[in-house]
Amino acid sequence: MSIAVVTDSTASLTQQLRREHGIRVVPLHVVVDGTDRVEGDDGDTDWVVAALRRKADISTSRPTPATFLRAYQEAAKGGAEAIISVHLSASLSGTIDSARSAAIESPVPVHVVDSRSIGMTVGFAAIGATRDAAAGRDVEDVAERLSRRLDAGSVRLLVHSLERLRRGGRIGGAAALLGSALAVKPVLHVEDGQVEPLERVRTASRAIARLQALTEADCADLPEWADGVEIAVQHIDADERSSALAASLAESLPEHAGGRIESATLSAVVAAHVGLGTIGVAVLPRLRD
Repeated sequence: MSIAVVTDSTASLTQQLRREHGIRVVPLHVVVDGTDRVEGDDGDTDWVVAALRRKADISTSRPTPATFLRAYQEAAKGGAEAIISVHLSASLSGTIDSARSAAIESPVPVHVVDSRSIGMTVGFAAIGATRDAAAGRDVEDVAERLSRRLDAGSVRLLVHSLERLRRGGRIGGAAALLGSALAVKPVLHVEDGQVEPLERVRTASRAIARLQALTEADCADLPEWADGVEIAVQHIDADERSSALAASLAESLPEHAGGRIESATLSAVVAAHVGLGTIGVAVLPRLRD
């Protein structure tokens, strides 16, 4: 059976990764001062950084069901007999609702998967699904392996401020940290699809050290079915610190990550909600073949 994989732009997949694995990406929208912009596939986030710096009015919106239906129809025309459609957490966006609506009208069966996560965790999962499909697994097996990996994954975020999350209504349990002293740097994580508080650290350098320690702890306690991990360090307007963290993780975890840590900017949509200076680490265990 030929299986296509569809995800959304918050998965942060580069053009190269999309082409290499044949993944179709449905874009979300960013509205800046009333002007709607479709999140592109060029990885350019300079425009959203500039908008955040000037404190523009920024909001985001999900793709329409019609946009998803076009992606499903194109996959079917390309020979797909089934589709895996994996997206950012339903608790953070209505994107998956649009996917489910479109799936009803799709010319081929669509398995819509709520990642209950964000960022490259979703991207890694989508890539893994394409590899499983290429190996000849049936669609139920691909979907089960995808969900198992996502359940064992993690996303942690060091944010400069909680204000953007508060404005966008995506703050979840992290609302308890509002009003904390300015010197406190909140370390958040995505838990059961929601952004939740994890720790409060006094300085940014200590918070980054905690991100590294927590990532190393993940790698030391992998599920028995895991064959190493995939790790990505993502950021928005924090290139120097994120690059240093990625290099440090690659040095400390060569046996787990194969010496390679993906380093990328957060998608414009995610950046609009977490704000400037955010650094995130996504970890997803690999499955044995």
